Amino acid sequence: MYHPGDDRTSGGPVSDRRLEGTQYASASSNGHRHHPAAEQAARLSQEWATSPRWRSVERTYSAQDVVRLRGSVQEEHTLARLGAERLWKLLHEQDYVNSLGAITGNQAVQQVRAGLQAIYLSGWQVAADGNLAAETYPDQSLYPVNSVPQVVRRINNALLRADQITWSETEGGATGTSPHWLAPIVADAEAGFGGVLNAFELMKAMIAAGAAGVHWEDQLASEKKCGHLGGKVLIPTGQHIKTLNAARLAADVLGVPSLVVARTDAHAATLITSDVDERDRAFITGERTAEGFYRVRNGMAAGIARGLAYAPYCDLLWMETSTPDLDEAGEFAEAIKAQYPDQMLAYNCSP
Repeated sequence: MYHPGDDRTSGGPVSDRRLEGTQYASASSNGHRHHPAAEQAARLSQEWATSPRWRSVERTYSAQDVVRLRGSVQEEHTLARLGAERLWKLLHEQDYVNSLGAITGNQAVQQVRAGLQAIYLSGWQVAADGNLAAETYPDQSLYPVNSVPQVVRRINNALLRADQITWSETEGGATGTSPHWLAPIVADAEAGFGGVLNAFELMKAMIAAGAAGVHWEDQLASEKKCGHLGGKVLIPTGQHIKTLNAARLAADVLGVPSLVVARTDAHAATLITSDVDERDRAFITGERTAEGFYRVRNGMAAGIARGLAYAPYCDLLWMETSTPDLDEAGEFAEAIKAQYPDQMLAYNCSP
């Protein structure tokens, strides 16, 4: 469930296209040469500063960094852009947006036909029965990294076909009962399958496949476990902030206003890789395991501390809990909104 902040301004993100194919420096009437990269960076900086879409988002890089990584030609990622814009709009027009996990295109079509406005794509489902290794895995990020983007593409293809059928049967005119077939997809990036470069590339793949939003959890990727299992190992708070920024950078480079969802597993995790981050030390017990991990005190305080640290770098914030609990959800929401009143929240109701 995605829950919008009560005080955030409504409206979708700015959707102007900031790159239009190959661009060359051109001479002005007074003989001075224009530099497209500098002009693009200036426009991007202006958008970040003035658009309601980016009002609460912090970045650890500059517009010049983004443009430098784009190259002279920028592809248009229509499905991802339309999905991100629609999901953002829904989040600011409705009290909440609920979704169910879909692992096939036909499941997604049935969900949209039934009235759901967004699709969730779970790594748990992909591990179990939808990965490119054709294996049945536990929820431990064992499947090939491109498995989720491939399912995103398959779901979008099914939704596009449903849209094409409706278009042809109504001779191009939508009816009052026709669903909005291209429901935005929120996809599971697990713990990023590695470091910040892995997160950057995975986010690019998600966008190319047409995902509207992607969520990232703060577990150690090589030890990742389902949120309902024990033995989870956290990475330092600052390291996960780098992951969130890598995902945002990828979206900016591709020119898509993707929603970055930050998930913390600190409510139940019992281990952390390092004591390097001062923000984590209040929860470290001093004990270590044979593998070298540090033991931590989990619970609401740990989850809230992580949520507050991640809030400036994400669009939605999610604290994973072992079971659905309205009291815990309320406590988390109150603590986050006391400092970030516009912060949107997500909640997981897994069986």
